[in-house]
Amino acid sequence: MSAPTTPAPLNPDGSRRTFMKQAGGFLGLALAPPFISQAERLTALSKKVEGVSTISLKVNGAVRAIRAEPRVTLLDALREYLDLTGSKKGCDHGQCGACTVLVDGKRVNSCLTLAVMTQGKEITTIEGLAKGEELHPMQAAFLKHDGFQCGYCTPGQIMSAVACVQEGHAGSADEVREWMSGNLCRCSAYPNITAAILEAKTQMG
Repeated sequence: MSAPTTPAPLNPDGSRRTFMKQAGGFLGLALAPPFISQAERLTALSKKVEGVSTISLKVNGAVRAIRAEPRVTLLDALREYLDLTGSKKGCDHGQCGACTVLVDGKRVNSCLTLAVMTQGKEITTIEGLAKGEELHPMQAAFLKHDGFQCGYCTPGQIMSAVACVQEGHAGSADEVREWMSGNLCRCSAYPNITAAILEAKTQMG
């Protein structure tokens, strides 16, 4: 019967050393001082993660490039990489509508949409609706009718409302409620939201 063999030690330059270096790098980033910005953290992290590439996004008429992994969602690209924080992260599961933006004029849940999927498309966020100091008719109507209370869901509500009108689904209060059902409001401002949409429709043509 042959004697049991002893496993050969790992090559000093092999997988164990590589793993320890990577683990130390991630731990260092996680424990980095609070004065390091989120963008700096993400940039440093991207250098340690394979698969990072340049993603070109046309947001509110301007082309912006970011360095990110293919798995980064459009919502995180907007908030964490481009500092467009109007789109809110609510449920992060596509159930509340707080992250709604327009892609080629159609509403999408940006938390469920990969940023790489929107390259070459027109992305419009709440920051891109107003024309300078002139509010979009939907924004003005929400203010007039008090279509919000805490305001957290409001950017997604407004973006979805704009699409609702453009899609031709604002013919009546019942139709508005049906086609806006994907946007939840914890404050239950639904009657005011519906009134705002119906009024904005007349201004939007």
